[in-house]
Amino acid sequence: MEPRVIGITGGIGSGKSLISRIFSVLGIPVYVADDRAKWLIEHDPALRNSLTGLLGPEAYLPSGAYNRAWVASRVFDNPALLGEVNARVHPRVQQDGNDWTKQHADAPYLLYEAAIMKQGRFDKIIVVEAPEELRIRRVKKRDGRTEDAIRSIIARQASPGERSQLADYIIHNDDHQPVLRQVLDLDAKLRSR
Repeated sequence: MEPRVIGITGGIGSGKSLISRIFSVLGIPVYVADDRAKWLIEHDPALRNSLTGLLGPEAYLPSGAYNRAWVASRVFDNPALLGEVNARVHPRVQQDGNDWTKQHADAPYLLYEAAIMKQGRFDKIIVVEAPEELRIRRVKKRDGRTEDAIRSIIARQASPGERSQLADYIIHNDDHQPVLRQVLDLDAKLRSR
């Protein structure tokens, strides 16, 4: 029997990675889709060939590393090209996630962390929420990005209202409500089902 897969999502700076790490410390296997996508883009030969065919040889540096800055500059104002890149990357990440799930059949449940989440794919969905101004401060400190760049990313992501429609559970990471208590309570609920 396959374990239940719980999605966890949230906007940039909401703290979904922090929350995922807490679940991991509690013994819950966590699949981080963004990290796996980066790894697959550089190490999966079929995906690499597909992206090179779409974007050209400049998509990869002579060292073999993915040329993220160059690709980002090409897709930033080109939604159609970004859609093509995503249409090649997302199915490969989804297959990798499915393979990963099968390797963790003995877990009480699994956590699948992703910035983009769709209903129907997961047994339940956790949404991590934080006020926008707090998220902006966190990302500035973490990444050194400008406020305008962060706001541009936020504008392209799902709105808090859209995310709340997906949510079976919400964790408030607003620096006021204790996050650890929320995670422990939710972990107990998920283990009991």
